[in-house]
Amino acid sequence: MTDDSIRPDSLENLRARINHFVAEREWDQFHTPKNLAMAMIVEAAEVVEHFQWDSPAESSTLTDERRTEIGHELADTFVYLLRIAEVCGIDLIAAANAKIDLNAKKYPADKARGSNAKYTAYQEQ
Repeated sequence: MTDDSIRPDSLENLRARINHFVAEREWDQFHTPKNLAMAMIVEAAEVVEHFQWDSPAESSTLTDERRTEIGHELADTFVYLLRIAEVCGIDLIAAANAKIDLNAKKYPADKARGSNAKYTAYQEQ
């Protein structure tokens, strides 16, 4: 199987393509949770770097070139996120759904609507 033979048109297929890419290069030995978490944060910082000194309006207006550059950094971050989940045996879809359920309880729509306050502001005293 070649790396190009796996179609990355779903999360599962993308994971398979990344796993194949890593295995083909024998990089599993370097992909510990610690290393992957550190690499993911470095890539996330590179995303932040693109917006660091922007005004809110500037950060919302992207040229095609800048969108591509930011897309590359987001992709790097996403790939490391998928790898750390793979290595740790975490189903990201299930984890995300569980977290959304938890956040729905912490941030009830009728109390949180239009507010950026932390969930502790909604807890009854």
